[in-house]
Amino acid sequence: MKTVPASPPRRFRWLPPALPPLLCLAAIWQAVSVSGFVPGYMLPGPLRVLAALWSDRLLLAGHLGRTLAEAAAGLGLAVAAAFILAVVMDTSRRVKETLGPIILLTQTLPAVAIAPLLILWMGYGSAPKIALVFLTCFFPLTMALLGAFSGADQDEIRLLKSMGAGPVQLYRYIKIPSGVETFFSGLRISASYSIIGAVISEWLGGDAGLGVYMIRVRKSYSFDKMFAAILVVALLSLLLIKLVELAEAAATPWKKV
Repeated sequence: MKTVPASPPRRFRWLPPALPPLLCLAAIWQAVSVSGFVPGYMLPGPLRVLAALWSDRLLLAGHLGRTLAEAAAGLGLAVAAAFILAVVMDTSRRVKETLGPIILLTQTLPAVAIAPLLILWMGYGSAPKIALVFLTCFFPLTMALLGAFSGADQDEIRLLKSMGAGPVQLYRYIKIPSGVETFFSGLRISASYSIIGAVISEWLGGDAGLGVYMIRVRKSYSFDKMFAAILVVALLSLLLIKLVELAEAAATPWKKV
């Protein structure tokens, strides 16, 4: 006779499944930090990190605004450019064969190597940060859209062509609707990349942003504040991914059926 696994009590069902492992990890981390095996300044415990996060909350909020603005601008430009280029590459095999290797080449260059050149060319403002975020997010979005357009149902395309449909109608009624889910898969990856790209570019030069904050607290050996900034970056990435999931749910209502 099969036994049905007991479901968690109703009052605990709202808790995310990852919360218990995270709490266990935090408890182990706190125990190691106070045990003396590792110097406290090198591995501050979670309680010290949360205290640093609270004490520097206003300063972090200011730097967070700059990083978020750079990430959003770069991601928005990457979405627009990826859509245009994916359509052009989908409609022209020659353009696809010509630009495909160039787009792939942009992903083989490490961001740490590109960022100093962008700062040299564009200065220490927001422009090089936005450019690096754009380069980081552009490839996964373009490949996701191009794969979605190429994988559209050919029978449906031939049917619409037989009815006199042009390229605009093909994209509107077949290719774009069939590629929505694939697009959002690439957008989730790019959303997390956008924050990392902005922070990396801020490490190498700038006057504001979470990357600048991290460099400053590292030089003063305030590693509790460094961990607090890392926590903010992680939470911000998760928040952006969640926003993308909500946007996907709104754009694909048929998945709820």
